[in-house]
Amino acid sequence: MLMRNDAKVIRNAMTIDVEDYFQVSAFAPYIDRGDWDRRECRVERNMALILDLLDERGTQATFFTLGWIAERYPAVVREIVARGHELASHGYGHQRASELNRDAFAADVGRAKKLLEDLGGVPVRGYRAPSFSIGDGNLWAFDVLQEAGYRYSSSVYPIAHDHYGMPDSPRFAYPVRDGLLEVPVTTLRMFSRNLPSSGGGYFRLLPYALSRWMIRQVNERDQQAAVFYFHPWEIDPQQPRIAGIDGKTRFRHYVNIARTHARIAQLLSDFAWGRMDQIFLGRN
Repeated sequence: MLMRNDAKVIRNAMTIDVEDYFQVSAFAPYIDRGDWDRRECRVERNMALILDLLDERGTQATFFTLGWIAERYPAVVREIVARGHELASHGYGHQRASELNRDAFAADVGRAKKLLEDLGGVPVRGYRAPSFSIGDGNLWAFDVLQEAGYRYSSSVYPIAHDHYGMPDSPRFAYPVRDGLLEVPVTTLRMFSRNLPSSGGGYFRLLPYALSRWMIRQVNERDQQAAVFYFHPWEIDPQQPRIAGIDGKTRFRHYVNIARTHARIAQLLSDFAWGRMDQIFLGRN
């Protein structure tokens, strides 16, 4: 049942980063980008499961879609739009924004936006950087996103992490440029620090009841909408295993993936969910 506070039901943002297992940033040292086309791609199968699950729960979501995927699987893009979800950008080639210079970043986000809009036939207003890779060292990226015509970004994770994070940044949506919002994924403030409470590996690792409690705290204590995210490969325990990866990477990627589909289904029932553009831009 939906978790309610005394005033109203807060609608949270359900977001999916549409990329495949071999494109994960942590696998970059092990999988050459030039080999991507030779890998078994499972995104169509996994996206069909996700879209059907959202239909079953009467939920609309935002799909931050990689241009590389959209180019090869245009039917996935069209199905996202046809089922009433928001089509948003995850860039083209899943390169971290922090590893690109300004010109390369502009080319990546511009190419992805045009490609998605051409395939989907709808405006693309939102962008999420791979691995939440906008931080203190590349805030110029917001200028580029503004110039490219994006209306919001969801590219900052206000936590301390070994691969990303800007722990001193605001926890909730805030303007970063004229006409451009940053909408961070959700954290819970406890013990003088921000705790991750918005999906990904933490959602797979932590007990479901704890994840649910953390989102509920954000809704009830902070009176804010949560932003949750996951990836299609996280519901796919049959995905090919990558050989030779280190133990930390192996644990982070594969922990509890056999349970994720059921947990997502439960999460969709326990809270009210919607699209990023409708919740944060006020679009109908």
